Amino acid sequence: MAKAFGAESTADEVLEGIDLSGKRVLVTGVSAGLGVETARSLVAHGATVVGTARDLAKARRALAEAFHGSSPVDLVEADLASLGSVRKAASDLLTRAKPFDVIIANAGVMACPQGKTQDGFETQFGTNHLGHFVFVNRLVPLLNRGARIVTLSSAGHQLSDVDIEDPNFEHTPYQPFTAYGRSKTANILHAVALDSRLKGRGVRATSIHPGGIVTELARHLTPELIEQMRTRISRGASGQAAAFRFKTVPQGSATSVWAGFVAPADAVGGHYCEDCHVCEVNDDATSRAGVRSYALDLAHANDLWRKSEEMVGERFSF
Repeated sequence: MAKAFGAESTADEVLEGIDLSGKRVLVTGVSAGLGVETARSLVAHGATVVGTARDLAKARRALAEAFHGSSPVDLVEADLASLGSVRKAASDLLTRAKPFDVIIANAGVMACPQGKTQDGFETQFGTNHLGHFVFVNRLVPLLNRGARIVTLSSAGHQLSDVDIEDPNFEHTPYQPFTAYGRSKTANILHAVALDSRLKGRGVRATSIHPGGIVTELARHLTPELIEQMRTRISRGASGQAAAFRFKTVPQGSATSVWAGFVAPADAVGGHYCEDCHVCEVNDDATSRAGVRSYALDLAHANDLWRKSEEMVGERFSF
């Protein structure tokens, strides 16, 4: 009988008894928080891990602390806010020609002040979505049959659908959490589009919400933004059985490894997961449970795919 996991499960508990020897995994954003813990847990269970980071020195320090000494994680420099950096990192990995069994698109930013990436995109959409869009899509040739792509999204997707007509807030007043919501919806839609394109070759893609965790992701939150978040969480929790609780970093890493290695591929492919289970569609604006239907709509995902290709100036055919 399969073990049952939930909100309080940790990555090590999810992977207990599982031998990942021979598995090669790519994790983006291994310089802090969830990325470091995800890499650590995978290595602890036998996987070979390649990690990306914008700041390699910071990543080395964080990984050395996690591994209590020398880290076995192979580091690659990649700044998701720069398509030039992303493309160079992908090219370096393609040149090595070593296949991957799982890609965990973990890196991201949240609720930043209004700004632009090196390529002129709104910071959150450009970093969280477009950076991963180019990086992951370019690495598809390296994926083994049976591979999985796990993209970290967030319950923050409930804050806003993507705006395909105005992705850079050129005509819309900028709100940090609205921008974050757009980028996290884009992460889910990218996974939906990838799954549709790749499942015929045995590769599945899914998106997950790791839960609320206090990490460096929240470094841009002002007291005003924190109060907005608390108000929304309190409102969303009304009438629900359990109030919101923050997770630890090991708990926050659990759904990533569950979706990547433990859950049946057909169960998670094209879906959105949280607390080590597949979420149901829930369009109740007063609830924080589940996934909004706009985030799983394949036609909408394909529209975003075409818009993303137009924005980055690159087409991807699988």
